[in-house]
Amino acid sequence: MDTARASHAPTAAAGYVHGYSEREAARLADQADTLAALLQAGTAYPADSRVLEIGCGVGAQTIHLAQASPGARITAVDRSPDSLAQARARVAAHVPGADVEWCRADLFDLPFPDAEFDHVFVCFVLEHLSDPRRALTALRRVLRPEGTITVIEGDHGSAFFHPASAYARAAIECQVRLQSAAGGNALIGRQLQPLLAQAGYDDVVVRPRTVYADRTRPALVDGFTRHTFIAMVESVRDDALAAGLTTADDWDRGITDLHRTAQAAGTFHYTFFRAVAVNPPSGVATTGR
Repeated sequence: MDTARASHAPTAAAGYVHGYSEREAARLADQADTLAALLQAGTAYPADSRVLEIGCGVGAQTIHLAQASPGARITAVDRSPDSLAQARARVAAHVPGADVEWCRADLFDLPFPDAEFDHVFVCFVLEHLSDPRRALTALRRVLRPEGTITVIEGDHGSAFFHPASAYARAAIECQVRLQSAAGGNALIGRQLQPLLAQAGYDDVVVRPRTVYADRTRPALVDGFTRHTFIAMVESVRDDALAAGLTTADDWDRGITDLHRTAQAAGTFHYTFFRAVAVNPPSGVATTGR
């Protein structure tokens, strides 16, 4: 899912299709809070371990990293000084005393020595990159041998809903096409295993993390269906119309139909993918690239 933190995009990244408004920053925070238990379950780092978060944006995921790993030394990287300022304030408010160092840098030009970190965390970043394999390869330099990388991405092809609607499906496809035209990939979740293997990592394990929302799960209906997924699709309306991908009437009908999936008789399903892999020991040749 294209739910990356605002302004994190490094060099060789696609344009951030949702923009950098206050509304978008709020959406990202709501999303992180709604999905923290699902997406970050199992992501906890030992005290004193060195953790690099790439593309921290406004700090929505950083909060949960710090809460799950008290004592870990987190370095949060982003290209945008505005996003870093928001992230610093957000983490200070929610996790006072967390050991987080803030760094303005580009993923492809990180100012760290080789093997500086024990773990790397990458959430909703690869989907915006024109060359995600190159990005994963670059991160191996700063990850110590036998250190781990955790990557989380969504996949718009996994969106299923009731009531079914060709207009709603077409609105989602507009977002997928816009992201592709900008050089990104809203379907990248299904590709994590081969991407990590081709980048030279070992022991790649990918597991689906499924969101299912209906009237019996009102927090997910509100937090995910309405305020994460539908809000994300709604944000590309002007670009979709300008690109000639849809008409105003068809778009509005599609969004109306998407909102029906969040009503009493509606259901919504989406799958994220969480991958964990290991940087091979120095001098060990990797296979299966």
